[in-house]
Amino acid sequence: MFSRISLGVLLIAGMFTITTTGWSTESISDKRADELRHMVIQDCGSCHGMTLKGGLGPALTPQALGDKPKDAMLATVLHGRPGTPMPPWSNLLSREEARWIVELLYRGVEP
Repeated sequence: MFSRISLGVLLIAGMFTITTTGWSTESISDKRADELRHMVIQDCGSCHGMTLKGGLGPALTPQALGDKPKDAMLATVLHGRPGTPMPPWSNLLSREEARWIVELLYRGVEP
């Protein structure tokens, strides 16, 4: 039996999905985009390899990321991975900046 509560939960989940999958990164300035790209190469590269093909951390190439959900990657960038060396970046990056980085990783980064 499908109750009103179940319907409400589905509607809320649907609204969350719509808002989290928008992935608009238009508000990042060109200057900030250059800074973020540099940060990915230098800071992420220090653990994930300078070409992002893997090191202490896993590869961050489009091939390695494959069809992994972008929302999961966004959560990892912002909150890190407890019990691993992956730190949270939410104290240095806005959610929009973290989304921009995730999009960059899925497109591929040229060192």
